[in-house]
Amino acid sequence: MNAWDVYTYDPGFGEHPAVLISHPKRVANKSTVEVLLCSTHRAGREPDSNEVLLDSADGLNWATLCKCDLIWSVEKADLHSRRGAVSRERRREIVRTVIQCHDWAAL
Repeated sequence: MNAWDVYTYDPGFGEHPAVLISHPKRVANKSTVEVLLCSTHRAGREPDSNEVLLDSADGLNWATLCKCDLIWSVEKADLHSRRGAVSRERRREIVRTVIQCHDWAAL
């Protein structure tokens, strides 16, 4: 299990792709990690300002919206079925979008 891997996670309302965004040391040493959830449906629109579009280059079967405005804390044991890993280009886009969504650049 590594940062930027995409797994399946059920937050209580059905299984969703989840992008693991925790620091590698946390992933290696802690039972709780941080993820971003993605939509389960094929993206039929352009991403909103709080979303990044992921696709087969990131291990998904189709274009999927990754929601960057809410970071979930989950048990590693609840993540299953590794789907792939987010491409380097999209990692940068996710980081920029998370910072923008939380208005952290203004600090």
